[in-house]
Amino acid sequence: MKKFPIIGITTYNRCPAGEYRLNGTYIDAVQAAGGIPILLPPNQLDPASILDAVDGLIFSGGGDINPELYGGYVDRTVYSVNAERDNFELSLAKLALKADIPVLGICRGMQILNVASGGSLVIHVPDAYGDEVNHGSGIPPRAIEHTIEIEPTSRLAKIMGKTSTTVVSWHHQAVRQVTSDWRIVADAPDTLVEAMEHCYHPWMIAIQWHPEMSPNCSFNSRIFKAFVEAAASRFMNSIKSASNAIHTF
Repeated sequence: MKKFPIIGITTYNRCPAGEYRLNGTYIDAVQAAGGIPILLPPNQLDPASILDAVDGLIFSGGGDINPELYGGYVDRTVYSVNAERDNFELSLAKLALKADIPVLGICRGMQILNVASGGSLVIHVPDAYGDEVNHGSGIPPRAIEHTIEIEPTSRLAKIMGKTSTTVVSWHHQAVRQVTSDWRIVADAPDTLVEAMEHCYHPWMIAIQWHPEMSPNCSFNSRIFKAFVEAAASRFMNSIKSASNAIHTF
């Protein structure tokens, strides 16, 4: 029997060399939190089977989501759109929304969860929010630090143990409209949405910044720790349920 929860992490699309890749910082963060990471490239034929194989899901960062999928338009700022990855991750996210599997969305992953729920995105952050806060939103974007404020009553604030902090951002798109299924729980000084929590799912948190890029920050590490612990709890509950079913039979 496995001793640690299996955490599936979505990857980038196939590169010109034919490889599926992912920044190693995601893997490091999951391992440090006590999980076993496995990579989920977007060439999956049966996304539903993934939910039977993993105990938790991380939707990782990466290129832009096709704006046409949420009623937007493609302009000069949109880049690295990949139909295979969009289709796979949206299908997987819609399944996860209906399941009890713990889910963590990071950057693009937050945007994927929002679009899968019926929400929309800001096409290019500077066009909507100006330059009050630099979100690393150049073309292409680059990593940069800025502050955020977290809702004190949120699960995220309880996990991190604080209501304000400095985070690493690296994006030029962001959440615009959210459905009533989500609660916005953090924002940047310019009001850009930095985190949201699902109101009805057992454990689904989405964040716009990159906690995996702050490996020495204990507050960001707590996000992965809480997520992996939720995945481990789900796994143990499934074992108990199976055991009880056998004894009943």
